[in-house]
Amino acid sequence: MLLYVCEPALLSVLWYKRTCCWIYASKTVLEHLSHLHFCFLSASSAAKQVSSAESQEKGQKRKSSEEEEEEKNGREELVEKKVCKGSVGILGLKGYVAERKGEREDMQDAHVILNDITEECRPLPSQITRVSYFAVFDGHGGVRASKFAAQNLHQNLIKKFPKGEVASVEKTVKRCLLDTFKHTDEEFLKQASSQKPAWKDGSTATCVLAVDNILYIANLGDSRAILCRYNEESQKHTALSLSKEHNPTQYEERMRIQKAGGNVRDGRVLGVLEVSRSIGDGQYKRCGVISVPDIKRCQLTHNDRFILIACDGLFKVFTPEEAVNFIVSCLEDKNIQMREGKLEADARYEAACNRLANKAVQRGSADNVTVMVVRIEH
Repeated sequence: MLLYVCEPALLSVLWYKRTCCWIYASKTVLEHLSHLHFCFLSASSAAKQVSSAESQEKGQKRKSSEEEEEEKNGREELVEKKVCKGSVGILGLKGYVAERKGEREDMQDAHVILNDITEECRPLPSQITRVSYFAVFDGHGGVRASKFAAQNLHQNLIKKFPKGEVASVEKTVKRCLLDTFKHTDEEFLKQASSQKPAWKDGSTATCVLAVDNILYIANLGDSRAILCRYNEESQKHTALSLSKEHNPTQYEERMRIQKAGGNVRDGRVLGVLEVSRSIGDGQYKRCGVISVPDIKRCQLTHNDRFILIACDGLFKVFTPEEAVNFIVSCLEDKNIQMREGKLEADARYEAACNRLANKAVQRGSADNVTVMVVRIEH
């Protein structure tokens, strides 16, 4: 595909990896585009990879949806959007959470806060000094899938976490996350199918794994992770998305579902399921619903204040920017009631979680609401 950015007589060429197309543009425009290209995309040679993949595709046996997604995650070397100038010591992380049932009869969300699992992960590669884990699971069709994921996913992660020396921490951690999600899903599906009648529960999963100051965000479904970063130029807090939602209305998701023999009606898989990736949902796995997470990488900086992890019950009534600003206003509220024996920072973050969850219900969120805020300690 060709994309023209200026008059044809002044054209030069640049391969734009994200859309796999050649961009023809003036030298000035190319310099700008190449800068964006460096900040946002993989450093590998996309043009060669695409050409090689196309030539090998013919005559090969068709790969499964899970294999294709795993290869995609393996090829993408995700680079953070903004890089902090100067070195930063290991930043402390501490999680806080609030839950509301909303108008639902049952609470089907689950969550996990593990501020430090370094000891559980030993022996560690020499490059790693701290490991933390935070996750939110939004169940549907029952609570069993979300509870199973909350109880088992981090245990599987610890077992599969790299032991001893490795050539590349990043590649090894990403492989570990992919294997962990696959194994956890297979374990639950095996247990669910053995029941009479079989369990039909499913769950989203948004997990933030912190390895020193590097965040690895693995996501299935429509729960989200947002980073609050202070912009020194504008002197405002910004909301940076750390995860990718998986809805059957998205082109790539819909194409995979249709390729597997399923269909999308009224924005749902087979007219029923709202998400296109999940743990559980055994009856939809043959229709293109997969458990391969999108994995993103982000390096924490001295300008980062907190991470927000929440289910769609929050984001149906709050934009990420609104949620971040709401939390910031709570943290800066001078009227926060302090309890004896409790640190001021703990009181403020607990209040922020509770106020945001309450506000989501007041705004009319009919779903379960889980709000997790991870404080970044400088």
